[in-house]
Amino acid sequence: MSIASTPERPRRDRTSYLYLAVIVAVLAGILVGLVAPGVGESLKPLGEGFVNLIKMMISPIIFCTIVLGIGSVRQAAKVGKVGGLALGYFLAMSTVALAIGLVVGNILHPGSGLDLAGGEAPDTSESEGTVDFLLGIIPTTLFSALTSSQVLQTLLVALLVGFAIQAMGATGQPILRAVGYLQKLVFRVLAMIMWVAPIGAFGAIAAVVGETGWKALAGLLQIMLGFYLTCAIFVFVVLGLLLKLVTGLNIFTVLRYLGREFLLILSTSSSESALPRLIAKMEHVGVSRPVVGITVPTGYSFNLDGTAIYLTMASIFIADALNKPLAVGEQIGLLLFMIIASKGAAGVTGAGLATLAGGLQSHRPDLVEGVGLIVGIDRFMSEARALTNFAGNAVATFLVGQWAGELDKDRAHRVLRGEDPFDETTMLDDEEPDAPEQDREPVVTAQRGAPDSTPESRPL
Repeated sequence: MSIASTPERPRRDRTSYLYLAVIVAVLAGILVGLVAPGVGESLKPLGEGFVNLIKMMISPIIFCTIVLGIGSVRQAAKVGKVGGLALGYFLAMSTVALAIGLVVGNILHPGSGLDLAGGEAPDTSESEGTVDFLLGIIPTTLFSALTSSQVLQTLLVALLVGFAIQAMGATGQPILRAVGYLQKLVFRVLAMIMWVAPIGAFGAIAAVVGETGWKALAGLLQIMLGFYLTCAIFVFVVLGLLLKLVTGLNIFTVLRYLGREFLLILSTSSSESALPRLIAKMEHVGVSRPVVGITVPTGYSFNLDGTAIYLTMASIFIADALNKPLAVGEQIGLLLFMIIASKGAAGVTGAGLATLAGGLQSHRPDLVEGVGLIVGIDRFMSEARALTNFAGNAVATFLVGQWAGELDKDRAHRVLRGEDPFDETTMLDDEEPDAPEQDREPVVTAQRGAPDSTPESRPL
């Protein structure tokens, strides 16, 4: 018993240190940019260096996460009806979230007016034909895609390898396990890189503010407020309407029922910190254990609505800020890329930035330098992403339960009215030895797609 109570991992403290350091760095960068604009502009290489570190991680992150993601889909699909419903819903809602981000971004144009690059956007749409573009996706060798900056080549190789491992059956599992360990190594390196994020944020913000003054602050504030508003519309309107039509439940009562989990996410900047509690509460509210055990863990990797909105809005912001707007065709291509690549942005600090950089690198390499603009405010939007992702997974569990005939609506109404309250003493946290976590652990880990794949941390 004493052994079970001793291990307390200080992950939360380390994350909070990084969070505070980024905030301090952003404020310091704003001050330098306003007081000494020339000095601020001279600090631009700090932001560029951080962006280059992120670009360095794009190919290995996309390769590992797509290969493991395909493995996870295969495992989830094995459960039949529930897995198919969940995966189909996740794909549809990811597309909706990405599309909403694009629509709102095009309406607000949060980066317009900054004109950080000056001049007109290069005409990349006619620089190569469709045939040349498609041939360019094919790498010279199977492994050259992993060492080049051609993100679409990496994506193609990852898809081929993932499906090949699937076709190998049991003999492919050791390879999948090896890729899982490679992913853990890649994410460990990424976590190390993120500790220099305050330096990159300081240099990027100081340079932007030094060049444009208060206009930059207005643009950054606009995208943050626009992102918060878009997430709120998605949760309360899109998810709320869908939940009401399918199950008859009210989104506000569901969110109130999960209030303590939302507070936990706010305090840790991690939606994964509430994963065990969400599983327990979804079972308590009337969704069957098999549906919960499949939908919730899989959703944590494949249903990232907040992250999808963030990726598209951030892309449009960067394009407008650099005065190199994305054409409609480029936006649609970027959306299609993000639908696949965003599945690898789950749960790891910096993975969202790497996915954003990868999308821009694949469609408009001249915009990648603008990722430095996002570094400074990325942490301010992390909680909104995590809360939106969490709400999306909770709603998804209700919907899949209803479609699979595994939702007890009478019990759900009774619990949400407060007549059958959740017993907090049975599920205090994921370290609680008496919690029903042990019964669920094989399901949770199996759906993550990699051995021992608990991402380190964690604003989504």
